[in-house]
Amino acid sequence: MEKTIELVNLWGAFATQHPDASIEDFCRHLLIHRRENENKGPLLGGVVPMHTDGLLMKLIGRIHKLHVFYASAAFVGTPLGQLEEFGLLATIQQRGNPKKSELIYSNLLELSSGTDMVNRLKYKGLIKEFDDKDDKRSKRMSLTPLGEKTMSTCIHRVLKLARMMLYEMTEDDKQLCIQLLKHVEIKFAGLIQKHKGETFEDIYKELVAEPDQKTEKKKKNS
Repeated sequence: MEKTIELVNLWGAFATQHPDASIEDFCRHLLIHRRENENKGPLLGGVVPMHTDGLLMKLIGRIHKLHVFYASAAFVGTPLGQLEEFGLLATIQQRGNPKKSELIYSNLLELSSGTDMVNRLKYKGLIKEFDDKDDKRSKRMSLTPLGEKTMSTCIHRVLKLARMMLYEMTEDDKQLCIQLLKHVEIKFAGLIQKHKGETFEDIYKELVAEPDQKTEKKKKNS
């Protein structure tokens, strides 16, 4: 009975933090959490943050930098020079002639740097730009035959890169990482344009409830 109560309590805590998670996600979380507690070792190089939030974000950041480095190697012999360029081509291919502004913002690029990157891809002959039939002020983008050929080559290299980077992870580990992190991406990708021009302190106050603020909310809701 005690083990049943323990299991129910663990499920309750997990479901509270991840309301959209499935029982399978909970099982992955439980098994991986207990396994990782038994396998402690050095986490990452450089200065190791003392707080869990900082540690996780540094880990994500370092993995991203490693991904960018190996992507550059994967693109050797193709017209692409960096991962962001591949992202732009992939977005055009998947969305089918998106507006230039949509293309740039959906890849989380600044308008100026995104425009420069689009112009580079045009100069390389990978994409072309044409007027939007419904909005003459807007431009739409499409892949050229060379762009299609480049995507055909690079998509296989990007998939091999992802497989290489995560080769030692089990499928359950990968699924759990996706489940735990996807809401962070969804949340902030939807807010980034709204927050442009705002101070960090204002953004922080909007998104983070300090302990005293949490108490006030509970009083109001009670």
